[in-house]
Amino acid sequence: MSTILPVLNSHVRKLARREFKQLTAVLRRSSAQHRRDIAALKRIFNDSLKGIRLLKKQLGRATPAAAAAKSDLKLEGVRFSARSVRAQRRRLDISAADFGKLVGVSGLTVYHWEQGKARPRMKQLEGFVSIRGIGKREALARLAQMK
Repeated sequence: MSTILPVLNSHVRKLARREFKQLTAVLRRSSAQHRRDIAALKRIFNDSLKGIRLLKKQLGRATPAAAAAKSDLKLEGVRFSARSVRAQRRRLDISAADFGKLVGVSGLTVYHWEQGKARPRMKQLEGFVSIRGIGKREALARLAQMK
């Protein structure tokens, strides 16, 4: 009897392992399928986020054009360059702070425009265009009115 006990125990263990594998095989397959589904959903989600970012970027680019169409001044053919800001300020012979007062921005902003570090927003561009054709006397007169 003592020799049969180890054989019987090993046979029972073997049968129990086989039964356990059969029962857990379904769970393993479904778990693997769930992981694949989750990975696919993550890819779809990331692709959707990329598309949304692209659309936001395109919408952001379209907004200044729409704002320009609504404005009173005709800004369709207006171009901006850092050299023109510097040249206009020197032509008027005024400081960047005074030029900024005429346009409606700070002197630091004018320096950034001149150095090409920044570009004016649509409202600031309107102010810039409005003083493009004025002379030195008129610029000084406007500055005197502002003080």
